[in-house]
Amino acid sequence: MVNIFFRELKANLKSLVIWSVIMILLIIVGLAKFSAFYNNPSSLEILSSFPKAVIDAMSLQAFNLTTLTGLYGIMFVYFGLMGGIAAAMWGSDMISKEERDKTVEFSLVLPVSRSRVITAKALAAVVDCIVFVLVTWGMSAIAVQQYKPDQAFFRFLMLEMEAMFVIELVFLAIGLLLGCAMKQYKRSGSTAVAIILVAYFLSVIAGMQANLDFLKYFTPLKYFDPAQLLSTGRLDVNFLLLSTAIIFVCLIAAYWTYNRRDLYI
Repeated sequence: MVNIFFRELKANLKSLVIWSVIMILLIIVGLAKFSAFYNNPSSLEILSSFPKAVIDAMSLQAFNLTTLTGLYGIMFVYFGLMGGIAAAMWGSDMISKEERDKTVEFSLVLPVSRSRVITAKALAAVVDCIVFVLVTWGMSAIAVQQYKPDQAFFRFLMLEMEAMFVIELVFLAIGLLLGCAMKQYKRSGSTAVAIILVAYFLSVIAGMQANLDFLKYFTPLKYFDPAQLLSTGRLDVNFLLLSTAIIFVCLIAAYWTYNRRDLYI
């Protein structure tokens, strides 16, 4: 089981590096654009030209874009989206790639059960998620130093990273379920990405119309609103419980389906 764990870490290393580089570039670009707003209230006049629906969807009215906290409040949706896509791809790929690469025989001849194979691979994916969050967190902490952030910002950043990790775990579990359950392994990754994109559009729609606020229960990207994180200083317990329930159900279904499905050699 330990060998499977390290083998999976090695297999995901290239993907982890690519996603980390993309995240680092996102942070650099975001801070470069922020330099035009920093301590410049007059620059906010540009927001008056935006449609109200766009302002509501992006929560622009909840944050002061001339501050680091405001910038990261807006950027959180991109952190969650990228973390969710990466985690879902790792989850869906951990099983399907064995069939795609014709290496499933390796897993079958090992003296371990299918459940232990899933566990080892899932733990490796969780480590990847942790590293991805730490890269995002660390790069952010380094890149913002030129703006002399205060402790309140770092507390907010910590909450965002905690929320990002929970979102990753939710989509990791969903991706794992797809990889274990779908007989056509080629479709598991694309289906996982499609689910995330639908979740993103639902989060946008939920932010645009107050009467559609109930849609947030169907999209993990909306479980942790950065404006609420800033005002309450903690993650919403109800959505933490909902996230835990989704993860738990997906894992049970993944183990159940994988132990009963035919593997394509």
